[in-house]
Amino acid sequence: MPDEEREKQGHQQYPAGTNGKIEVRPRNWLVPVTLLTLRDCTSYGYKLMEQTAAFGFGAMNPGTFYRTLRHMEKDGLCESEWDTTNGGGPARRVYSITDAGEAYLGFWAEALEQYRRNMDFFFSLYTGTSPARRNQQKDDG
Repeated sequence: MPDEEREKQGHQQYPAGTNGKIEVRPRNWLVPVTLLTLRDCTSYGYKLMEQTAAFGFGAMNPGTFYRTLRHMEKDGLCESEWDTTNGGGPARRVYSITDAGEAYLGFWAEALEQYRRNMDFFFSLYTGTSPARRNQQKDDG
């Protein structure tokens, strides 16, 4: 139903409860994003948390992020050590990716590639640019 007709009938323009926004980020997205960041360089937790903003993470509870880092370390995806060389300031835990973390990141990259193909197909159908859609329109017309 076109938006104009929906508005005439008193229906909301967006599905109830969405307020026009739908979460499209994959589940557990924080883990591969953090691993990707660690693949480039070792870093401490607060800096990692700041860098997640580039992937759509807004203000994040530090406790949630550090809990995720601890789980990642427990699962062998990253490792950490204390850095006490920061000029007399408090020691900081510095994280780095492990071989298992690299492998996990590779699995995510493969899965995201498939997800991207699925999204491309969805939008080609949605916009009417898919070969199947064009053939159907030819047959109908």
